Amino acid sequence: MTIEKQELRSVAEGPDRHPWHRFVALGDSYTEGIGDPEPNSLGGLRGWADRVAEELADSQPDFAYANLAIRGFLLQQILDVQLAPALALKPDLIAMSGGGNDIVFRHGDPDKLAEKIDEAVGILSGTGATVLLYAGPDWGDTPVFGKIRGRVAIYNEHLHRIGARHHAIMVDLWCLPELQHALMWDPDRLHLSPLGHHSVAVATLNALGVAHALKPLQPRPLPAHGWTQARAEDLVWARQYFVPWVLKQLLPRHAEGLAAKRPQPAPVFGLGRPGPFPPGHPVAGRNPGMAGGPAPEGQAA
Repeated sequence: MTIEKQELRSVAEGPDRHPWHRFVALGDSYTEGIGDPEPNSLGGLRGWADRVAEELADSQPDFAYANLAIRGFLLQQILDVQLAPALALKPDLIAMSGGGNDIVFRHGDPDKLAEKIDEAVGILSGTGATVLLYAGPDWGDTPVFGKIRGRVAIYNEHLHRIGARHHAIMVDLWCLPELQHALMWDPDRLHLSPLGHHSVAVATLNALGVAHALKPLQPRPLPAHGWTQARAEDLVWARQYFVPWVLKQLLPRHAEGLAAKRPQPAPVFGLGRPGPFPPGHPVAGRNPGMAGGPAPEGQAA
């Protein structure tokens, strides 16, 4: 969807409302939120996607959010593991990011990566959902990363072309000047810091044309009211049992032990036990308890 079309939809919804009700994020550590630790968030991480979801939830009472991103994933792994579950969740807003690990660590060919993500974006946009794409940041001539600058730039140009063809909304981090500052980056110089994640969240909401309360260079703390609504036993159960179980069903063997922090769409705050599952979801109809154990309260076995 183009920004112009989104603006028309926003007007139709009212000045303080946006048209989205279910947001799903796909990707790697960048989308999972590495570099933005938050003990009160699922998985102990917050990140730009969580920050975006928090703002979108403010003006949409029935808003739900899932984050399928897993650190270290290459683009093909993202497509193999996350694409089908994302489609089964039937989102109307999808953030798609991937390929950075291929370029940084595997000398990935940006032309071949573009072919893969082009097909995936076509599938996602074909559902009628609004798709967000992210052009990578400019590391300039910094040691190590300066050597891959050309490949990142080529990949970004492909992403702009793909976005235009599939009417996606582009969030161009290459053109985000504040990301040139060292404070925007984790000490590892690869992942965003909390301030960096905040800046990407601001850029995302601005690209969507959504009114929000985020201010440049002033990260908003996690709203205190939200997690007081969550039952501690549900959170412990979800983190220790449910999430690892679900991902074990979805991940190839080489990725076992890694888990998406929010595999099911749920309210941004007051998260309880996930489910019920939508028709077609890989775990729909299965007992989400441990093998041989009863189904959680409120869900069918």
